[in-house]
Amino acid sequence: MGSFLPDSGSYELLTVIGRGLDDLMTVNLARYRPTGEHVAIRRIDMESCTNDMVTYLQSELHVSKLFHHTSILPYKSVFIAENELWVITPFMAYGSARDLICSHFADGMTELTIAYLLLGILRALEYIHHMGYVHRSVKASHVLISADGQVCMSGLRSIFSLIRHGQRARVVHDFPQYSVKVLPWLSPEVLQQNLEGYDFRSDIYSLGITACELANGHVPFKDMPATQMLLEKLNGTVPCLLDTTTIPPEELSMTPSRSGADSGICEGPGAGSVRHSNGEPASSSSGGHPYNRTFSPHFHAFVELCLQRDPEKRPSATTLTGHPFFKQIKRRPSEALPELLRPVMPITNFEGTQPQDPHSGLASLESGLSHLEVDDWDF
Repeated sequence: MGSFLPDSGSYELLTVIGRGLDDLMTVNLARYRPTGEHVAIRRIDMESCTNDMVTYLQSELHVSKLFHHTSILPYKSVFIAENELWVITPFMAYGSARDLICSHFADGMTELTIAYLLLGILRALEYIHHMGYVHRSVKASHVLISADGQVCMSGLRSIFSLIRHGQRARVVHDFPQYSVKVLPWLSPEVLQQNLEGYDFRSDIYSLGITACELANGHVPFKDMPATQMLLEKLNGTVPCLLDTTTIPPEELSMTPSRSGADSGICEGPGAGSVRHSNGEPASSSSGGHPYNRTFSPHFHAFVELCLQRDPEKRPSATTLTGHPFFKQIKRRPSEALPELLRPVMPITNFEGTQPQDPHSGLASLESGLSHLEVDDWDF
């Protein structure tokens, strides 16, 4: 799929699927008239943007022109239409990994599904780091999945270059703008903001938090006040995968709740009696605890490596792609992910969204899109 025409008349806006940037951004599902292909369009009201916000957006768009990688969401066209900035991207029919957790996998995904998603993220990070950038916003809502199972990284808005005056800096000290929503994923060294600074390994810590998010169904540190979160991270508190090896047996025998072990912060190993291999959750219909499952030792070791308090002890993205955790991947994502994500189906039925049948078709489409947190995709 090549670049699209920089002309608003080439796009038929179908329905609003999200908003963002303090309601300055509207996200539309649209049809590209020349080919009939469906795309997502971010329309940003430039007249209402502050100078800082304009600079922020310019930086994102500059980076998008530099990056060309199959694991990074491509920007197909960027142009001004009257007072709006239009950014055209592919429509990712499964939405984000966060959308999938919210709609179908409340207690986390299976280990094999997570392996495919994390490998896609790592390939994107490997490229981003090679290009001299730190992503600074690695989280499940920035992991998008296409109808054919392609995993793409988005969220380039917070990206930051390590290149200074033509040389790659050892560390940087910049704190991400508009980062309130991403604080639970940020590494201790980014939050600490001291003279030692941080580098690409801060993204590896965020990857570890994202792994816990995908496995547990929620984000460690999410409900903590910012100050407490900072102290916990600086003191070396390490989140973990919730399963029979990290939750005491007596808790696993209790009625499931959204408290206690749900913080995702381990207090010590447990030895559960009933175990489900490969991270398959116990059946909720049988009344079993959702975390009565056992993830592989390789998965636990992978997360521990990513969440090392000392950045120097975290492996690079390149090194992590060779971790034994990924040996369980035997097929291409396009073959495996659609099967692993069942019963979720990608949103590919756009029948009835043509002008001659706008009401029934769009109502059905909006219903199908309602679970997508598109404003948090950050494309």
